[in-house]
Amino acid sequence: MPRIAVLQMTSGIETDANAQVIDDATKRAAEGGASMIFTPEMSGLLDRDRKRAADKIVLENSSTVLATARNAAAKAGVWMCLGSLAILREDGKLANRSFAITPDGSIAARYDKIHMFDVELATGETWRESSAYTPGDHVTVVEDTPLGRLGLTICYDLRFPALFEALGRAQCDAIAIPAAFTVPTGLAHWHVLQRARAIEASAFVIAAAQVGKHEDGRETYGHSLAVDPWGDIVLDMGGEIAGLGFAEIDLARIAEVRSQLPSLANKRTIAT
Repeated sequence: MPRIAVLQMTSGIETDANAQVIDDATKRAAEGGASMIFTPEMSGLLDRDRKRAADKIVLENSSTVLATARNAAAKAGVWMCLGSLAILREDGKLANRSFAITPDGSIAARYDKIHMFDVELATGETWRESSAYTPGDHVTVVEDTPLGRLGLTICYDLRFPALFEALGRAQCDAIAIPAAFTVPTGLAHWHVLQRARAIEASAFVIAAAQVGKHEDGRETYGHSLAVDPWGDIVLDMGGEIAGLGFAEIDLARIAEVRSQLPSLANKRTIAT
């Protein structure tokens, strides 16, 4: 039964400090017996001041956070799902990109967030992710992780069932949903949507989250979760502080749930 570590962060505006948190947590994850560590969305930089952040968003091969994460995974001998980094693409556009990193430090897969967080909340918060970032356009599944087939998503993707239907059809055993959820939307929807996605895909969901008050003035919801295919919560790290949590992932639950409720096998295409 694999043991995972989930890093709940309060990422700030300095990439070196955030990278150090990831490095330290990866070492502690291995010491705690984890074979894989999950980090949140925007692990390397959380800064709503785009002008201030601009010179810290660089190409992959220039990212000190990515290099630190890869070295940390290799030193610890663990897999890492690096929730996401703000990355400069070769075409000069930006991507909100997740990385699956192997125990030798190589990159097994990349996923660019498909759904952009463009909202106006009743609290007065306005977010326009599409004004800076270019959406991805394909589903990503990582083979042969400690959790089996791992589907990659990021934060706002949670609200779009078609993506999770595709991951279900791909027979994912687990799905990563790293996030930096706002407090109002988290209070209303975080737990119910995470559980729903696990149930729909008959898969584990691992959701590493940002938490607390950040240097750029925003506040995030926290409650990093691990949810089993039945929808039961096996880890909830709360909404108060950053830290490292651990969970045992009983992969036998996947077959048990799929045999009882074979919704993936029973699914039919509905004409419109």
